Amino acid sequence: MATSLPADLTAFRDSYADLFGSMPPLPAAKFEFSADIDPQALRLAEQLRAHAFDSDVFDTKATQLILFGMLLAQGAGAAKFHAIAARRSGATWEELHKVMELAAAVATLGPFNNGSALLNELRNSEEKLSS
Repeated sequence: MATSLPADLTAFRDSYADLFGSMPPLPAAKFEFSADIDPQALRLAEQLRAHAFDSDVFDTKATQLILFGMLLAQGAGAAKFHAIAARRSGATWEELHKVMELAAAVATLGPFNNGSALLNELRNSEEKLSS
């Protein structure tokens, strides 16, 4: 088990506590295990995360609202931590609720939309074969 992290990995690790107010369990385990087994893989993953999350396109609040909705639609428990980060970044309860509504609509309507398109394609194929 690694006793200390290089400065760059320490900075990445500390960014979680800065964002969420504490270190969530999944990234904590990632740092504990991957820093010991393959620190370069951890470094690459954290560089990707930093590049995506620390954007000049979206501010922190918008980024956290988007992540909250994406993770909520996937049913991922990490959605809770991104809701916390969104609140810490100034998101209102109304904004979080609207994102929740959007996630629910996407999760519900996705199978309906995709299923309708698939069945329509099958029906059209059958009609072509029978004519």
